[in-house]
Amino acid sequence: MPPAVLPIVLVIAAYLIGSISFAIIVSRTMRMADPRSYGSGNPGATNVLRSGKKKAALFTLLGDTLKGVLAVATVQQLGFADEWIAAVAIAVIVGHMWPIFFRFQGGKGVATAAGVLLMLDWKLGLAVLVVWLLVALATRLSSLAAIVAAISAPLLCHFLVPNRPAIFGAVLAIAALLIQRHKRNLINLLAGTEGKIGQSVKAND
Repeated sequence: MPPAVLPIVLVIAAYLIGSISFAIIVSRTMRMADPRSYGSGNPGATNVLRSGKKKAALFTLLGDTLKGVLAVATVQQLGFADEWIAAVAIAVIVGHMWPIFFRFQGGKGVATAAGVLLMLDWKLGLAVLVVWLLVALATRLSSLAAIVAAISAPLLCHFLVPNRPAIFGAVLAIAALLIQRHKRNLINLLAGTEGKIGQSVKAND
């Protein structure tokens, strides 16, 4: 394979990795209902938790996080420049949100983004996770925690990962994607109808 082609292949592979929906796979393996058929209809760990199956939600969370870790770690280990690392980071999240294997109907991308950010820079990933955790504990609103964490990510990246414009651009793009995927949640939050973590409701998470 020509060297110039390899990074393009890695970007495509990252999208395909992202397209593996662990919420659906875990649910089928554990003979549970399709997560797209209850709660918010979102194939993600928060909605799987609404089924009452904590183990399934945990497996989903771990699987979706590891997708981001694997994709970014691979391109880093191969020594590619930040521009390609950034492209892979965005591609794996796009794959999760619009998976080719599941009719482009994917999740919100929070867990996969967490894995990506941890690999881009552990300090950045940890800081964003702390923001998510603090908001989630205070409000029990996964969507609000995700939105606040997404908004904080570029600012934290600016201070914690300086002088890496491609990485900052990737974090900014990821934040924008996460917020866009939570636009319905914003409407629910403003209306006071947003479902809380672990609550069996039909509001979008």
